Amino acid sequence: MTDGIFQSALASFILFSPERQANALGAALAFAVVLLPYSVIGPFVGTILDRVSRQRAIAFSNLIRAVTLSIIALLLFQGHTGIEITIFVLIAFGVNRLILAGLSAGIPLMIESKSLISANALAVTGGSVWVVLGGGIGLGMRSILDSVTNADSADGYIILLGAFGYLATSLLASNLKKDEIGPLEHEIKNASFTQGLIEMREGVKFLSQNVDAARGIAAVAVHRGGITALTLIALLLERNTFHDPADSEAGLAGLSFTLTIAACGFVVGAVIAPYGVRKVGRHRWMRLMLSASTLGPLFIVFSRTPLTLAIAAFVTALFGQSLKVTNDALVQSKIDDIYRGRVFSVYDVVVNGAIVSGAVIAALLLPNTGDSYLVPSIVAGIYFIAGARLLRGRVFFAPPIK
Repeated sequence: MTDGIFQSALASFILFSPERQANALGAALAFAVVLLPYSVIGPFVGTILDRVSRQRAIAFSNLIRAVTLSIIALLLFQGHTGIEITIFVLIAFGVNRLILAGLSAGIPLMIESKSLISANALAVTGGSVWVVLGGGIGLGMRSILDSVTNADSADGYIILLGAFGYLATSLLASNLKKDEIGPLEHEIKNASFTQGLIEMREGVKFLSQNVDAARGIAAVAVHRGGITALTLIALLLERNTFHDPADSEAGLAGLSFTLTIAACGFVVGAVIAPYGVRKVGRHRWMRLMLSASTLGPLFIVFSRTPLTLAIAAFVTALFGQSLKVTNDALVQSKIDDIYRGRVFSVYDVVVNGAIVSGAVIAALLLPNTGDSYLVPSIVAGIYFIAGARLLRGRVFFAPPIK
């Protein structure tokens, strides 16, 4: 929920402030700024998570986020809206990589292997729902605060609330035992963190020996890149086409509604994943989900209205989330805990690279209105080709290389 509060304040400050006109390249840059720290520290996350208590890493990372958000809020109150804000936003999102990767790597130590898909579905679905709820709280606070203070100060108060949320999360994480989510004592190595890049290579090597896990990660990356392009379309349509560009609050409310519909799709997709896997098998379900994702962008190829945008958001999120939770369980089931942090670091870097690429490519092709049939057509085509070729049975179902 705190992530949703923080992200709603950032979206309001960067993309929906009355003083700032949103454009495609500016929005893509915002995506890149948010994800840059994920990719930069990615090679070292696995090293950390395979050597130090993941419980400690999660607790201290949340504490650092609370401090950085407090500083961001203070800067906004003082009218500083330049490079200082960017630096602390980078730090805040950078340490978040430890939190998310630590949780993903720790799940298999707390859940039986046969329940991994359900556990991932619950974790990801719960996270998505609470992020959306947090975004709604942030939007509601913004509406109230706008009547008593200026826009930047209103965002500052919302971010300050987020800081208290991260502090509370840090205290809750402290209730876990030090080694409860790993790494186990016999798996901890005494080595320098400078070996991060070397261990990324080990993660890549491990994936090269497990073809289905590697192709599954690539499929999730392709899907996330497409979702980012569609999100950019939604942002521009809501900000500059569906509403008066001067009425930034209406645009923010419209985008929030669309993202809420997408979150509903995430929930449904995660819930149906365990049933789908039991019916047709893990590999066939993933291939079906990626291929079916082609339908989502097609809704806005021929008509770009609030209704078709909402339907596209729901359908694309549903199939994409079902793909992701199934692949997360696939990767977790293939990896010994000693390698889990390293492989998930590779996973994160690949997916984040695809997200940034999707944002940049879409920005180069989209008009500032977002009213384009070309980008959703390209996304639909890529989903179809990836489902047919990347996850084709002959290679995707191949046994591990000995």
